[in-house]
Amino acid sequence: MNIKLIAIGKTDNKNLQYLIEEYQKRLSFYIKFDLEVIPDIKNVKNLSESQQKEKEGELILAKITPTDQLILLDENGKTYSSVGFSSAMQKKMNSGVKTLVFVIGGPYGFSDTVHAKANGKISLSLMTFSHQMVRLFFIEQLYRGFTILKNEPYHHQ
Repeated sequence: MNIKLIAIGKTDNKNLQYLIEEYQKRLSFYIKFDLEVIPDIKNVKNLSESQQKEKEGELILAKITPTDQLILLDENGKTYSSVGFSSAMQKKMNSGVKTLVFVIGGPYGFSDTVHAKANGKISLSLMTFSHQMVRLFFIEQLYRGFTILKNEPYHHQ
């Protein structure tokens, strides 16, 4: 299985970028992982929230193939413990999913079109985090999940 994370906008904090790259490197020992960054939309001041979500949605959906399984990182999604998330990942791998695509939306969330294409939604927390930090938290949780599946000593209960 391949895992792809799609995110809107680049990470401009060097420290966060370093940590994101560190966990991407660690994750590469377990699975093929790609982080695809969609550039911020230009002239958003001239767009309504819904127009911005639609434009971002078009860019997101252009990165998805018909066989991809699409999971949105959404505040209204299902919450997991780290062990529960690792079990969910194992089920996806066992089910024969070829590419699992997770998406971090823009500041206003996802368009209705993206919601309609999604195969599920996950929430990392009831709290709100910056889009840049969500990348780090999510990639770290993917890494943690694989160490749990391999019974490696990274995660403690």
